[in-house]
Amino acid sequence: MMRRQERSAERMRVLSELVDANADRRQQMIDEYKRRSEEAFAPQTRRNLRQMKSSFLKWLVANGHSTDLPIEPTVVADYVESLGGQLRPTTIECRLWAISEMHKAEFLGSPSHHRLVDLALKSVKRRFGTAIKQAAPLSKSDVLETVSSLGTTRIDVRDRALLLTASDSWCRASELIALRVEHICRQNDGSSLLFIIRSKTDQYGEGAYAFLSAEGTGAVDAWIKLARLKKSDPVFTKSQKNGTKTPLDTATISRIFKRRFGRDDVSSHSMRVGGVQDAFRLGCDLSSIMVAGRWSSPEMPARYGRRILASSSAAAQVSAAYSSHEKSSSLAGPSRSFF
Repeated sequence: MMRRQERSAERMRVLSELVDANADRRQQMIDEYKRRSEEAFAPQTRRNLRQMKSSFLKWLVANGHSTDLPIEPTVVADYVESLGGQLRPTTIECRLWAISEMHKAEFLGSPSHHRLVDLALKSVKRRFGTAIKQAAPLSKSDVLETVSSLGTTRIDVRDRALLLTASDSWCRASELIALRVEHICRQNDGSSLLFIIRSKTDQYGEGAYAFLSAEGTGAVDAWIKLARLKKSDPVFTKSQKNGTKTPLDTATISRIFKRRFGRDDVSSHSMRVGGVQDAFRLGCDLSSIMVAGRWSSPEMPARYGRRILASSSAAAQVSAAYSSHEKSSSLAGPSRSFF
């Protein structure tokens, strides 16, 4: 709370300074903000920000509103309402963050935090719900069955390594494409550890490790040898013999999964979901699951495993206990006692 108040006071101080500043000084500060934000945000974040800004500006024009900043909170509230039922609430919140950044870049107060906008978002959540569509799970058995059907062509060797790595390590697509040969730390039992330099929950590069089985390590080594990859090369590149040694993009990872499993409902996240569900079935505790998937909070793994957890909940155990009691009672004759 104190830090929030301090940030608010700092913004007010800067705004006060800008009011008294001449045009050249104001433009100098705006240009500096743009430069520093370019350095602070990841490339994908900057691309998403540009796309969300463009979408908002198009909506303003289409609905007869001025694109000059600042934008009135009532206009932003109408924009939120227009997105209800079309986008998930979490996506709408990202749009509001983009609008806020538009104003911060000009050192203007953000309308995204206005109470009217907050009420509009609450209204959308109440009317359309907040459920997030979850990627269809791909379990370990699904992966092993698909891998066993792959042949020996270059693309088969590459995809075998990719599928096993994704299944073993629970890596996000962004982590898979960032993986380089030198990041593979082999262990005495034939398995490996993958050094994850940066991830969604580790934007500043503290680093983490992910597990790769002996079978996965063998598949990756086969691809590295076939593709003649050097230590500094990305592991997952194009499969063509003379293709450039550039990493695949995240969209390509999803397309490979859809093609190999013959399903349109899977994505690059499907093996993370499937891995969590497999772990809950085996009785793994939540903390070990968080470590394996490099989550900083239990929210996402708990969401991925909620169907499995419901099947093994206290209610399910009570039902199973009474069901077994009724069966034993019918065999042993009438009885009123339980346990």
